[in-house]
Amino acid sequence: MSLLADVIVDVPTLQTNQPYSYKIPDQFAEFIQKGMRVVVPFGKGGRTVQGFVVGFNKESDYSGDLKAIQSLMDNTPVLSDELIALGKDLAYKTFSFRIKCYQTMLPAVLKAKYVRQIHLIDEVDEKILFDLFKGKDSITWEEAEKLKALDLVLKLEKENKVHIDYEVKDKTTTKKVKYLKPLMTFEQLEEEKMSISKNAHKQVLFLNLLQQIAEEELVEVSKFKEYDLSLAQLRTGEKKGWCEIIEKEVLRDPFAAITFETTSPLVLSPDQSAAFEAINESVQSDEHKVFLLKGVTGSGKTEVYLQTISEVIDKGQGALMLVPEIALTPQMVERFKSRFGDQVAVLHSGLSDGEKYDEWRKIEREEAKVVVGARSSIFAPLKHIGLIIIDEEHETTYKQEEFPKYHARDVAIWRGQYHNCPVILGSATPSLESRARASKKVYTLLELKERANNASMPEVKVVDMRDEARNGNRSTFSVTLKEELLKRIEKNEQSVLLLNRRGYSSFVMCRDCGFVLGCPNCDISQTLHMDTKKMKCHYCGHEEQIPRTCPACQSQSIRYYGTGTQKVEEELQELIPHARIIRMDVDTTRKKGAHQKLFKRFEKKEADILLGTQMIAKGLDFPDVTLVGVINADTSLGLPDFRSAEKTFQLLTQVSGRSGRGEKTGEVIVQSFNPDHYAIQLAKHHDYDAFYKKEMNLRRLSDYSPYYFLLKLSVSHEDEMTAAKKIHEFVQFLKPSLSEKAIILGPTPKSIARTHNRYHFQTLIKYKNEEKLKEACHELLQSTQREQAKGLFISIDYQPIDFI
Repeated sequence: MSLLADVIVDVPTLQTNQPYSYKIPDQFAEFIQKGMRVVVPFGKGGRTVQGFVVGFNKESDYSGDLKAIQSLMDNTPVLSDELIALGKDLAYKTFSFRIKCYQTMLPAVLKAKYVRQIHLIDEVDEKILFDLFKGKDSITWEEAEKLKALDLVLKLEKENKVHIDYEVKDKTTTKKVKYLKPLMTFEQLEEEKMSISKNAHKQVLFLNLLQQIAEEELVEVSKFKEYDLSLAQLRTGEKKGWCEIIEKEVLRDPFAAITFETTSPLVLSPDQSAAFEAINESVQSDEHKVFLLKGVTGSGKTEVYLQTISEVIDKGQGALMLVPEIALTPQMVERFKSRFGDQVAVLHSGLSDGEKYDEWRKIEREEAKVVVGARSSIFAPLKHIGLIIIDEEHETTYKQEEFPKYHARDVAIWRGQYHNCPVILGSATPSLESRARASKKVYTLLELKERANNASMPEVKVVDMRDEARNGNRSTFSVTLKEELLKRIEKNEQSVLLLNRRGYSSFVMCRDCGFVLGCPNCDISQTLHMDTKKMKCHYCGHEEQIPRTCPACQSQSIRYYGTGTQKVEEELQELIPHARIIRMDVDTTRKKGAHQKLFKRFEKKEADILLGTQMIAKGLDFPDVTLVGVINADTSLGLPDFRSAEKTFQLLTQVSGRSGRGEKTGEVIVQSFNPDHYAIQLAKHHDYDAFYKKEMNLRRLSDYSPYYFLLKLSVSHEDEMTAAKKIHEFVQFLKPSLSEKAIILGPTPKSIARTHNRYHFQTLIKYKNEEKLKEACHELLQSTQREQAKGLFISIDYQPIDFI
């Protein structure tokens, strides 16, 4: 019997972690390989779906007639054996589906696009023919949807008058460039010139240009536009046999316009050398170890990364380097490109789909040895990995909040074990979970206790904003911060200001009746954005005009409350009119390359103050920044999250580290309404170890991570009672699989109980060792498939980060 292909299919309404068996037609038998994408028929009717070949078998458990693969979408595998195995394991650990895991691993252009085509197969009423089908014999599903005629289409399908075809379209696009190649010698072209009319100026010009091109040289067709020669005129020359026009594929390079100056390795400090030697020993002996590289801000962790990667490249292996978000990539990319040149591929959300696809192919073809990128680049198709680095490992952005809800750190360790290579987790403020694992010797702790070049840590002052208010200062800026900002401008030094919120004001409220303009789809107030002159919901994206009068009582007393980056920028400009300010937040960095441009402007000293949200808090290195101001340190302290103190401590320590990184000493001013909180006081003294001990004790007393594992069960539905009823049912379903030691919190409505017109409920399960829990969760996911297809949303999140 011929081989059968095991295919994981993409069926959103009935997802499964089990592969289906398909016959392999003779024409594909020679070409089909594990890891390829295929188009297969699924279910009744003409539906076709995308699938991934995950293996081959000689027989199937299925007793009926097996369907055959319709077509191959690739000529080479897009998933390696490693990534196929990783996807299977990830689906189990993250309570997700294998198809979702495989799609997450690939660039967007390799995700199938489904097109539904409605074909006429019998005569229909003339009005339907012209109103709906516009006289044609087929239309797309989207066209019918626009005409609000889907009910009519489904009725016609029941009457066997139309047939709906499901087609899988591949979105892959490659960039192709036309080149011109001369086919005649200089002398032959000279003869051609003699034979054409002297008035044919363009042809004479073209022949002259062809004579200047060396034999076998290819010249881009676009270059001839400079001489006012059109493609049609070049084609005429091709017909006459003068030249040949060839189309070649070129890889898009997002950094083609940037020149990177080559850098050499720096002399390492004793701490850096000790860390480098320990990691390099594992690299050379192909030993999997997880190193927690804990180094104060500015201690030179990046140089340790670069020199270790150099050793990996010399061994003929590749390295993965993860950074937490797009804002970090410009400076990190510059350091890596300057050291390793074209051997570096970059994967992050700021690139176009085409650029990402080309960078991915560069890695897949082994043309790049080093990958720098954000969270999803942990799935980069590097074949021989010698080192994986996760910089700023404590960052919450390494956890994906959509399915599959993976943590990049866990995937890095999985791949490190697979390749027998070390994994480095780097941070000035490691997560409590990672630091606890290091204390138990699960990870190897390496410490960099001093800043590079013997630079001192910046002095941190905490300003009590309650005293400012008592003294009559209602401004966002304390007197101290304003004075220090002015001093820096006078000295031609730079300042960084952190505000943990974007937008203009937090909300709009009526002073007469207390009405707050909320979002119609979510239980949250809308945020004022002055650049677009709109109110906007940061959850669902709803926008509307700024109200002039109160919608509830028609009063004119409508005012803006709270503080956003836009408002702070305006206030700062009024306070210090001559200050040059760059604002960095989600709104000013939407356009492609905006991060790079704004950082470059600041680096060239085209601004005195960089004002921004969290994206400016970490990884930035500007030698002339000698002042960092934190406008409201308490933003995250009040959140209903057991990690709120940890996040506050980390953010303050990270942003403080932006100050005094050059030869000049730095200063940090932290404004707070809660200045005595231990997270703020210990950040003031840069005392991570004391914070770790204090916070671990509190976690132990409250039964939270890292002493307990956490599992969050969330349910949402458009009907509040349905959501509440279902989550209670699901908790009862899971209870028999839990021991008495497990702690169940809830079910309760989420902190923001309604978003996107859906009601959200959640339950938190805290446990130490529950062998039956994972299986019960998978059983719950499988048994609720039909309810999920009808609008119920269920999510199971292992070790959740978000509780709001």
